[in-house]
Amino acid sequence: MTTPAHIWSFWRAGGFDQVKLTSGADLLHLDQLDQKLWVALACPTTGLEFDSQTLKLIDTDHDGRIRARDIIAACRWAGTCLHNPDDLLKGASELPLAAIKDPQLLASAKQILANLEKSNATTLTIDDASDTVKIFAGTHFNGDGIIPVSAAGDAATQAVINDIIACCGSEIDRNGKPGISQAKLEQFFTEGNAFAGWYDQADAKVLPLGTDTPAAAAMLRAVQTKVDDYFSRCRLAAYDPRALPALNRHETEYLTLAGKDLSRAGTEVAGFPLARIVAGQPLPLTTGINPAWTTALAEFQSRVVVPVLGDQAALTEADWDLITGKFSAYETWAARPAGPAVEKLGIQRVREILAGNSQAKIAALIAKDRALEPEANRIADVEKLIRYYRDLYRLCVNFVNFQDFYSRRKPAIFQAGTLYLDQRSCELTLYVEDASRHVAMASLAGAYLAYCDCVHQATGEKRQIVAAFTGGDSDNLMVGRNGVFYDRHGRDWDATITRVVDNPISLRQAFWAPYKKFIRVIEEFMAKRAADANTAATAQVQNAAPPELPKKIDTGTLAAIGLVLTTLLTALGGIFGVFAKLPIWQVPVALFGIMMAISIPSMLLAWLKLRKRNLGPILDANGWAVNAKARINVPFGAALTSVAKLPIGSHRDLVDPYAESTAGRNRTILILVVAGLVWGAWFFGAIEHFFPQHLPKSRYLIWREAAKLSVTNAPTAH
Repeated sequence: MTTPAHIWSFWRAGGFDQVKLTSGADLLHLDQLDQKLWVALACPTTGLEFDSQTLKLIDTDHDGRIRARDIIAACRWAGTCLHNPDDLLKGASELPLAAIKDPQLLASAKQILANLEKSNATTLTIDDASDTVKIFAGTHFNGDGIIPVSAAGDAATQAVINDIIACCGSEIDRNGKPGISQAKLEQFFTEGNAFAGWYDQADAKVLPLGTDTPAAAAMLRAVQTKVDDYFSRCRLAAYDPRALPALNRHETEYLTLAGKDLSRAGTEVAGFPLARIVAGQPLPLTTGINPAWTTALAEFQSRVVVPVLGDQAALTEADWDLITGKFSAYETWAARPAGPAVEKLGIQRVREILAGNSQAKIAALIAKDRALEPEANRIADVEKLIRYYRDLYRLCVNFVNFQDFYSRRKPAIFQAGTLYLDQRSCELTLYVEDASRHVAMASLAGAYLAYCDCVHQATGEKRQIVAAFTGGDSDNLMVGRNGVFYDRHGRDWDATITRVVDNPISLRQAFWAPYKKFIRVIEEFMAKRAADANTAATAQVQNAAPPELPKKIDTGTLAAIGLVLTTLLTALGGIFGVFAKLPIWQVPVALFGIMMAISIPSMLLAWLKLRKRNLGPILDANGWAVNAKARINVPFGAALTSVAKLPIGSHRDLVDPYAESTAGRNRTILILVVAGLVWGAWFFGAIEHFFPQHLPKSRYLIWREAAKLSVTNAPTAH
């Protein structure tokens, strides 16, 4: 017989066997534990009260799910990095340097402390290891393949890096400064070469003004629409002089402006023609110009007209056609640019950068930074080890087993907080994203579930939760009830029930359910009869109809009523007769037996359902893959929901100044008891024995037989 590689221990909770994780060896050998014995096989990385960064590190394939293989790999890696794997069970937030077994990790941990000016420290915290900005604040090369401007030793290279950032954007280095990567470098020089090649295709026809052409073309485009408008209006005036007043804008438009304070820039008349419209008149460039376009035309004259036509004060339509024709080739060429990202630098700066050796210098700096990647990754592994040191065991006892949940020493990672509602506190609460989708699976859990919308008034945040009520009763649990939800961080939320899944809550509720149901039926019957009577009375008053005379009751009907009453009285008499024959001490026992006969079927059905309550469907609806029947039996359910109780040693003042008066109720009860005693004495012959002439029972028996005979012989109605 072969000895297993690792001996496991199990404990029983929730109706199934769960593996014990009591040593680092247990964690290191999880790969040998049959996954059929794991409580969960997968869980989401969101919606849990657990460090999200740690979950991201464990989720190596970044699919948003933690699976068994992720747990196994994390435990194996963390255990081999420490001298004593049992340290993983401590869950401490500070990692002693002496506990690190891996020499490279230890060196990286010491380097982190040195960079943080904590060389004398003997422990490392998560804050220390995760603050990369502080760790790499004094370094230019840190293994991430991004170099900041300050990494370059000469001003020329720094200027090129600044140009690359301006054209292609930056990436943030580990030291928190903006920088560039190899991808950004290659993008810039690819764009630069394309831009230079595109510019080299241009000849004198494309660039009539040389390097000044782009600026001149921009000024031409700025005034082109208004100049075209001016010459078009002049041609229209030559075609029909009658249009001239309208083309120059009507006098009323000027009258409208006359009552306002006009700006010096003349923006109010920007839509008016450039100059006064006269048939065949050239466009003046210096005088008689629309005030809103004076500056633009002056720029146009100096940058375009003078270089092309020379210094002249007016522009004919033929001159205008000549100018636009000069720039048509440029516009066609400029419409299909290459390397637009570097265009802002201008062709001269681009050619200057391409002619130098800055690309090779920057690439060498990036390669130098990349060479330190293994060392930087080891620094990242230090943060990973500290997080595993603190969090990994806690994840295991909420995944491999449900120790946290069933031991109740601390809340499980899926428990969102505590809901206070209807004098109860519910600890089994979970966040849900979509209650309508969640309830489809969660309803199979067999638990009474209340879905609540929660609002945090201080921030306006909104969340949905589901709470399992496992104690008390459901009499006052209904949609619309309000409570308060306290999350795991102590924040309070206003909670409102929006949906319930009705299931038995407790055996106490099941015991009283038949009586409550009977009382509810009577109340509903009485309310219906009262409503019907009220409706009939109202209709009678509205119709003002004379009241109908009461119908006479025939003998047969009267006899039938008497028979029913007699039968009922006989049954009650039989019950009282049985009680009368019992010794006085057996009467309470008999009453208790009757109550049990009524309540036990209800309690039995409730017990059968309560013992099947299962946590699995509630978690599965949240994306878990629960691998066991995690039951919530009656005792455990009572522990999850606390019902209000007075503190031990409290003093109660039982005098209620607003209590309802009981005098009338007590008087009625007394009358009923006396009447019952009198009836019992008569029924059992006591009155006939002592007073034979007053209400003899024998005479009642004769009357009852006569009533039976009358009913038998009564004619049948057709």
